[in-house]
Amino acid sequence: MRGRASTADARFVERLAHTLGVDFEGGRADVGRQAEMEGISMETAGRRERHAFFAECSRRWRCPRVLLAHHADDQAETVLWNLLRGSRGMAGMTATQRISINGRALELIRPWLSVRRSELRRWLEEEGLKWREDATNAEPVAARNRLRNEVLPLLSEIARRDVADSLVRSAVSAAELREIESWAVAEANALDPQGRLHVGRLRELPEPLRRACVFDYLRSCEVPDLDRSAVDRVLGLMEPGAAARVVLKGERTVRRKAGRLWVE
Repeated sequence: MRGRASTADARFVERLAHTLGVDFEGGRADVGRQAEMEGISMETAGRRERHAFFAECSRRWRCPRVLLAHHADDQAETVLWNLLRGSRGMAGMTATQRISINGRALELIRPWLSVRRSELRRWLEEEGLKWREDATNAEPVAARNRLRNEVLPLLSEIARRDVADSLVRSAVSAAELREIESWAVAEANALDPQGRLHVGRLRELPEPLRRACVFDYLRSCEVPDLDRSAVDRVLGLMEPGAAARVVLKGERTVRRKAGRLWVE
């Protein structure tokens, strides 16, 4: 996506890996084409391609864990962006995340979520180490860039405090609530033995828990760009006289038949 700059980044990392005596893996993907073909955002397409690359490296090196370098400022941007796009609660990245890509189970680990970008740069400077900067991060070419360079500084000025820290703390609190929600979803037992949502069981649940069960199911099926409207559309299938299917983002279809809901 960034042409020569992207190639230079890869070469920098390859040289650094060689200096440190560790192996290097590189890959390429046409993210723009994938986004257009699947009708998804560039961010989602990029994430899918990265995860597919991680899965292939995991298979080749027989290593199920991937360390990622997301830091606290990335977390603050993620929380704010998710709020703006209608996600459920103060959703941010998690310190550990288990995913399945192309049949390969991976554990993503983010050890720096509580570390600010400024702290990382200060450490690099103190150690006399070089690093690469993505020049497009400073350009107003994407929503995340504008959040980073315009919105967060303005919010901090208005609030007279560093709102990035506040957003990160909120994400931690939200993650604790999601753990409680995950326990409640498991106790609700809304899936049938074939792993489909049981409509009758869903109707017995309080509405907030019903929504949580649907959201958790859609997420487990890797439906992209999940938000409240997606959950509403699936719940609408339970209404009398409703259509038997809805199409969500990524051309994922949810069907209702014989009192069951499932993604195909």
